[in-house]
Amino acid sequence: MITNLAQGVQAFTSNAFLVEGERTVLVDTGSNFDAVGRIRERDADLDAVVLTHTHHDHVGNLQSVEDAFGVETWGFDTDQPGVDNAIADEETVRLGDHAYTALHTPGHKNDHLCFYSSAASVLFAGDLIFQNGSFGRTDLEEGDRRRLVESIDRVRDTVDEHLAEMHVGHGPSVTTDPYQDVELAGRAARMG
Repeated sequence: MITNLAQGVQAFTSNAFLVEGERTVLVDTGSNFDAVGRIRERDADLDAVVLTHTHHDHVGNLQSVEDAFGVETWGFDTDQPGVDNAIADEETVRLGDHAYTALHTPGHKNDHLCFYSSAASVLFAGDLIFQNGSFGRTDLEEGDRRRLVESIDRVRDTVDEHLAEMHVGHGPSVTTDPYQDVELAGRAARMG
C-alpha cells in the first residue's frame, strides 16, 4: 500500500510516500509537517527512508524520522547530508512488497533518482515528471535542461506503456494513463 503522508498539508513540502509491506519504506520525508506523527497514525513499522533527491522540501523531516524510528537513509550520493547509504544507478531496491529499479535521472538535481517496478507497474518520479506533462525546475543549482530531457527520455524508454501509477514529488499522483504524462513532459521540456 502506498500512502502520501503529506496529503492535505498546507505548508511548503514535497510529497512523502509511505510504502508499506515486506520492507516498509518512506520515499522522501517532506518538510514542515509532522511526518513522524503521520507514520505512527498508520501504525507502520518503518524500515528505511529512500530519497529521490536532497532538496530541502524532500528531506526537511529526515532527522526527526531517523531519530523516531532508528532507520537509515538511502540515496544516490552519500556526500549529501543525511544520506547514509548509496543507491547506484540500476540497483534494485525493495519498496514495500516489490523490487524497484533505481534510475539516476539528473537535470533537476545531480543526485536525483526515480524508482520503477515493472511487476507493480509503479513509478516514483520525484521532481522529474509531474501530472499533465509538467517537469522539474532547471533554474536551481545543479539544474540542467538538456540532462533533464535525457532523464525523461530514459524513464519513457524504461517504463511500460501500460504504467498504472506514477507518484510524483509535488501534486497528485497519476493513476490514469501516466505513460502519457511522461511523454508529454518530454515534449514540453524540449520546448523550453
